[in-house]
Amino acid sequence: MMRKSSKKSSKVPPAQKTKKLPAPASRPDVRLADAEKFLLPTYKRQPVIMTHGRGAYVFDSTGKKYLDFLGGIAVNALGHAHPRIVKVIRREAVRAIHLSNLYHNAFQGPLAHKLVEWSGLDRVFFANSGTEAIDGAMKLGRLYGRTPEEPVGAPAKKHRFLALENSFHGRTRFNDIADLEAKFDDTVCAILLETVQGEGGIYPVSEAFWNRARSLATQHSALLIADEIQCGLGRTGRYFAYQKFSSKPDIALVAKPLAAGLPLGAILTTEGVASRVSPGMHGTTFGGGPLACAAALEFLSIVEEEKLLENTRARGAELCEGLKKLALQFDFIREIRAEGLMIGIELSIEGAPFVAEAMERGLLINCTHDFTLRLLPPFIITRAQVREFIKLFETVLTKTSKQASASASGTSAGPERVAQAVGRG
Repeated sequence: MMRKSSKKSSKVPPAQKTKKLPAPASRPDVRLADAEKFLLPTYKRQPVIMTHGRGAYVFDSTGKKYLDFLGGIAVNALGHAHPRIVKVIRREAVRAIHLSNLYHNAFQGPLAHKLVEWSGLDRVFFANSGTEAIDGAMKLGRLYGRTPEEPVGAPAKKHRFLALENSFHGRTRFNDIADLEAKFDDTVCAILLETVQGEGGIYPVSEAFWNRARSLATQHSALLIADEIQCGLGRTGRYFAYQKFSSKPDIALVAKPLAAGLPLGAILTTEGVASRVSPGMHGTTFGGGPLACAAALEFLSIVEEEKLLENTRARGAELCEGLKKLALQFDFIREIRAEGLMIGIELSIEGAPFVAEAMERGLLINCTHDFTLRLLPPFIITRAQVREFIKLFETVLTKTSKQASASASGTSAGPERVAQAVGRG
């Protein structure tokens, strides 16, 4: 006969088994707290931490996936973690990340050669960023404008720069030829313009304005400087956006996508401008390092070999077609401006709530000048990803416009969220 065990039963009473403990309160991410406390408040960042990307997608610290149609603001032209770029960076990181510009490295010469082939210009100076490229170009403009008869240290006669409204650098009215002619005289050493304005709302310079700027610069022995930091290196479906015109600039500036995410900028110029430069007149510490130049050379090769200019033009056309159909449904879409994969969607209402709603739904875009939604997807996007974007964006337009209407009419359909989205934009 079996005896009953004296060990207590391990069975849990039914009532105890179904009892649920309260979920632990989610703790704030200490990394966000550190950023809030210690960073200079120069950006209005979204309260998420992006951790990694793959192709046209990026992921945050919670694992949420986003379709990236902002591309690091035109930097990630090959998307994220392109295998060829990763391979080059790994290879060169164990060789030399930085070498002084007192010496040659293996990649500056070949990269300069390739940029000259792409641009139709003659010489290259490597900088660490678009900002440094702008500074260097302005220095070249002043240098070119000074005559040998003018004493060193004395103010030069040609010292003024012209630039366009809504750019990063000026007040000349955009595409206003009469205004350009009125301001262009013999004291101007250079006119600096974005071939397609980016932050200004995706506005291309007109052919008539470009041609007149070119002729006035030649007439007054001044330089035409094309800022292609955002629109260059394939973004518009051409190597350079100015290549849709028949004449070239004296200087072209590039940066953003050049080294596939690593910091690198460049000044491209003619022999006539380069002949004014001698050793010691200009320099940079970080511009043109071997790691960045190796990545840039690979980027240019990928654009050529994978026929990404063709893809940029094709996908850009498909995006515009889809956006025009959406514009028929939503009367607050005023205009769609596009050059390749550089697209602006101008609204008659504020754009910040649309950016916030897009992020909620796993789509990254941004807003510039309050009313223009800006799209800068990578050159590698596919037809399927264009369709995915259009579907997501239609939902964003529908949801946000309903919230805005409800908020304006005083109903309770989420006005708090709309106000919060505007504040975060």
